[in-house]
Amino acid sequence: MVILSSQTSMPQNDWIYDWNTATPPEIPVGTVVLLDDETLRDGLQNPSVFDPSIEDKVEILHLMESLGIDAVNIGLPGAGPRAAAHTEALAREIAANRMKIKPNCAARTHENDIRPIVEISERVGIAIEAATFLGSSPIRRLVEDWTVDHLQRTTEHAVTFAVEHGLPSMYVTEDTVRTDPETVKRLYSTAIRNGARAIVLCDTVGHATPTGAFNLVKFVVDEVVKPSGEKIRVDWHGHNDRGLAIANSLAAVAAGAQQVHAAANALGERVGNTPMELMLVNLRLAGLIDRDLSSLRYYCEKVARATKTSIPPNYPVIGHDAFRTATGVHAAAIIKAIQKHDPRLADAVYSGVPAHLFGMEQVIEIGPMSGKSNVLYWLARHQIPADDAL
Repeated sequence: MVILSSQTSMPQNDWIYDWNTATPPEIPVGTVVLLDDETLRDGLQNPSVFDPSIEDKVEILHLMESLGIDAVNIGLPGAGPRAAAHTEALAREIAANRMKIKPNCAARTHENDIRPIVEISERVGIAIEAATFLGSSPIRRLVEDWTVDHLQRTTEHAVTFAVEHGLPSMYVTEDTVRTDPETVKRLYSTAIRNGARAIVLCDTVGHATPTGAFNLVKFVVDEVVKPSGEKIRVDWHGHNDRGLAIANSLAAVAAGAQQVHAAANALGERVGNTPMELMLVNLRLAGLIDRDLSSLRYYCEKVARATKTSIPPNYPVIGHDAFRTATGVHAAAIIKAIQKHDPRLADAVYSGVPAHLFGMEQVIEIGPMSGKSNVLYWLARHQIPADDAL
């Protein structure tokens, strides 16, 4: 179980008893957690998602920057001319505006995918991390008729090629969470020995539980990274098939992962990746980041429009109903808090997420379960006289 400290985000210590902080947090306050945004690459692999125009992608890139997201996957240029053109345009946008966000590109573990990254990096004049990936689990090896020896040789060649051509190397195995320990150790050790300085552990099919994510990351940190003697960044890339992507990502960080991959609105293969917006929310509420997240909803809504997807009304934090209530008891308590002229009290009495931290506010509506206090409050807010006849 991952326990997060929320002491920096709750309104007042005497308003609530916070069981989240009853024991020391497994992710201590002060832990640096980096975020890699996969929206514009892995997020676009869902068959219902529309590939946005480059103009939309550039706007989304700037929204990522405004949210303080650390890194971004700008594409898989080896996929074809459109992918290559969009990848280069995004790289140029980062370079021209001297953006802080760091670009990376996906590539299969062969030269035809890595070479376009080298060429774009050279033309644009910025470092682009090469995220070279290959399947590793026993079930994938069975389907593909691969041996571990073959995977090791492929890893060695791909990482060496990227490093020799001046690219920072991020080495990825797909389905890591269903891969046997010996293969995990062998492949990642090979990648590090040949120059990879970031390794990505993947829950490609959404199989993991928080315990599984923790166990895998801790194994790799203890059995691969520490013995290597190198400074290696460990990343976690998870999917949400069991609805556990956020919990798994936090468990991975608790075990030693330094960067989490995520996508806006949980876009991606099948049910999607770890949702970026909810990673930001949870890191903020845990006191692990402290930044302006008032543009969070706009970022998510922009991605939804650009990809022609929708955000469910009951989606946490950014959904249309996240901070709206029309239920009598709930609304009455919020109204009483508002009447005490303390917005933070109103934010907390019937919400576990303070709306104001994310540029939003509590909204009282009228519905079938509304009481008289809802109606009186709504009329007053809309400057309509609340006479008895009305």
